[in-house]
Amino acid sequence: MASSAMELSLLNPAAMRGLSAAKPRVVSSRRIVRFRVASSAAAPPAAKPGTPKKRGKTEIQETLLTPRFYTTDFDEMERLFNAEINKQLNQEEFDALLQEFKTDYNQTHFVRNPEFKAAADKMEGPLRQIFVEFLERSCTAEFSGFLLYKELGRRLKKTNPVVAEIFSLMSRDEARHAGFLNKGLSDFNLALDLGFLTKARKYTFFKPKFIFYATYLSEKIGYWRYITIFRHLKANPEYQVYPIFKYFENWCQDENRHGDFFSALLKAQPQFLNDWKAKLWSRFFCLSVISELFRCLHGPTVHTEDCYCAPLLTVFVCDPLQVYVTMYLNDCQRTTFYEGIGLDTKEFDMHVIIETNRTTARIFPAVLDVENPEFKRKLDRMVEINKKIIAIGESDDIPLVKNLKRIPHVAALVSEIIAAYLMPPIESGSVDFAEFEPQLVY
Repeated sequence: MASSAMELSLLNPAAMRGLSAAKPRVVSSRRIVRFRVASSAAAPPAAKPGTPKKRGKTEIQETLLTPRFYTTDFDEMERLFNAEINKQLNQEEFDALLQEFKTDYNQTHFVRNPEFKAAADKMEGPLRQIFVEFLERSCTAEFSGFLLYKELGRRLKKTNPVVAEIFSLMSRDEARHAGFLNKGLSDFNLALDLGFLTKARKYTFFKPKFIFYATYLSEKIGYWRYITIFRHLKANPEYQVYPIFKYFENWCQDENRHGDFFSALLKAQPQFLNDWKAKLWSRFFCLSVISELFRCLHGPTVHTEDCYCAPLLTVFVCDPLQVYVTMYLNDCQRTTFYEGIGLDTKEFDMHVIIETNRTTARIFPAVLDVENPEFKRKLDRMVEINKKIIAIGESDDIPLVKNLKRIPHVAALVSEIIAAYLMPPIESGSVDFAEFEPQLVY
């Protein structure tokens, strides 16, 4: 994947500098620390007071909170998009989408200005710390999408050149986003070593249909998160703590277009939408009872091997993208971030969940009844259980005692998750797949 890192560097030269420099670069009398996501589970020892910081790249631990990288069955992908095999492919729809992506509305949008560094210098305390985490996680997630889309574009080039080119153009968007976020980290004297990530990270395998479900939801929920934050800060400029949010209006349309493309991919594979199994999978992915949920249960310093309950939770998980339950529990651990920009975390999340669910109902055959008050009550109970699990993890007890104490709380959490999944769903989706009409959900 070295070529992938090279292409990212063409969009953002700052990314390339992180590929090789072993020593920090000094720019304008300030030190930029380039850091890698380490595969080791061992936490670095805390620095003693008064001890000078070591020069060089700072390793951050690859905890259960770190976004993952993905791969899929590329041979199956080639069969799905082979026009000779799959007569359901609507090539005119893909041609229309390709023209949308070729237009590249945001080609000149991601241009920085001096406001960024000035805003970063003013940020301090817990907000600064959580904001750095936001940039790092977001950059990693965007770069993960870049790698997956780039490989799909390469593998499908002979089978379906139009679909392949769309994937390549989406990788362009993701690379642009990752480079912009990584440049934001430089305002805090940090930078992700994206070249190292490409080579060192483990890749999670997903079947193609799961890629379609999960990525569609991820892109659409990303749209609603970004546009909601943008509108809020436009109405309340006193909370504009960092100028990256000013870019969210156009940025979110990239997410929306990506989601529309995955909607078209699903329509081209009606077997993923038209039977009872599709309804169960649709609700499953909406609820997002997934591996990142396990990650968010234990806080940012817990590693997989520390938790006895991983096998239990993986029965219910298969997608590390942020949706519904995952987003709600994850965000409720980061209220400092949302309070810092003037948002109520739970109100924000419920707005995003409801709007995403309404959008998803246009294509998924069944969705959760998230507007039922009982659904939010279940989410709130999960948050309280989650807090207890985190408190146990942060206690001074030995690992065995911690695991024993966690058992009833994990059981309670799983019970709430199953109850939410079994709530009567809303039948939805399009049976006849009406003629494609490109729209902006804004």
